[in-house]
Amino acid sequence: MPRWKPDARQRLVVAALALFAEQGFDDTTVAQIAERAQLTRSTFFRHFGDKREILTAGQKALSRLLVEGIATAPADATAMEAVAAGLRRASSEMTSFNREVGPLLHAAIEANEELRGRDALKSVGMAAAMTEALNRRGVAGPAAQVAAELGVLAFRTGFSQWTDPERDQDPGELATHTGAALDALRTAAAELR
Repeated sequence: MPRWKPDARQRLVVAALALFAEQGFDDTTVAQIAERAQLTRSTFFRHFGDKREILTAGQKALSRLLVEGIATAPADATAMEAVAAGLRRASSEMTSFNREVGPLLHAAIEANEELRGRDALKSVGMAAAMTEALNRRGVAGPAAQVAAELGVLAFRTGFSQWTDPERDQDPGELATHTGAALDALRTAAAELR
């Protein structure tokens, strides 16, 4: 087995998600993941602490991108405009790799109760990061929380549409999907009065 190959982290993610889909999360070992990726176990552990981390690997980066977008929104932007800026920033960093692994990630999470719980915590973490970023912009507690939660829901909805394997057309840019999802949520929220 070669000692070094490029894109080890991505290859480990693809191998793990494929194995999770084939045989389930619980029945997949780190050794199997490393073997499928044509890497060693030690290479796996250089990138991930355990196999669960594969499913939350991008959480910190995604939260950071959302916060960056909110922070760099124009000073006079409303809370929702700042959230939209965060969605655009995060969406701009998603690549075809993210789109390709989206369905595998979704299948692995849906098939395992523990992973569904971790996924829910991921959403909580994203919302908390966005809420803090909005607070720093002077948006008060409940308004910041609602805006952040809508942002998380818009990202998840848009990402799900963008990665949907049933789409028979070019999915376009993720930002288009997350922006449309945020607009739909804003409209729905306005109708709740």
